[in-house]
Amino acid sequence: MFDLADLYKAEYAIPAAFDAAALIAAEGGDDIGGVTRRAVRDAVHAGNLLARCCSDIYELLVPDREGDAEEWDSDVVELWDRKGNLAAGISYADEDPPW
Repeated sequence: MFDLADLYKAEYAIPAAFDAAALIAAEGGDDIGGVTRRAVRDAVHAGNLLARCCSDIYELLVPDREGDAEEWDSDVVELWDRKGNLAAGISYADEDPPW
């Protein structure tokens, strides 16, 4: 299962991890975790990732609509499953799957 962070991992986290490893190798030290966290933090800030996430989420949820989030039609919701779309607002936990 993927989450939103997987969309940006190759662009932000992986290069930051390699940069941190190179820095530790060049300068010494043993705080690879701390150096890596700070490198990812700096990359997220420099790349304005949170604003980009908001824009990308909007595009993922409403790809063909223009306008602000207030214009979303919240009454139309579907859940995705490996077999196709399912109606939202139904608990399938205690039922046999509809397929």
